[in-house]
Amino acid sequence: MGDCIFCKIIKGEIPCIKVYEDDSMLAFADINPISKGHTLIIPKRHVENMWEATEGELVTIMKTAKKLIHAIKDALNPQGVAVLQLNGRAVNQIVMHYHLHLIPRSEGEPELKQTAWELIPGDMDKIKETAEKIASAIR
Repeated sequence: MGDCIFCKIIKGEIPCIKVYEDDSMLAFADINPISKGHTLIIPKRHVENMWEATEGELVTIMKTAKKLIHAIKDALNPQGVAVLQLNGRAVNQIVMHYHLHLIPRSEGEPELKQTAWELIPGDMDKIKETAEKIASAIR
């Protein structure tokens, strides 16, 4: 994609602070970090979201995430790492190129809204109905 900022980073047209790279993946420091060490992992092939990614790409992304989460632990010693990935504009995906966030967290830092939600019991009949609908649509 000609106007994709992440594709431009992959091509070297826009600089990044590279953390890791191999033939199919690139990981770099987020320039708008939520916390120290906030890292993005992207496939080098332009793929907008999880729906478009191949199973192989998703496996490679998670293998890369495992490698990097260990490096983050060794380098920064966080007490946890949030792994976050958004699919589509309705969930605030801004850059329309698949990317996985690794966000290190330690005690005393403000909670991430994405990891702290109120537990409100749902309607079990509606939950079951929705789960069955999803299950029947599995390909």
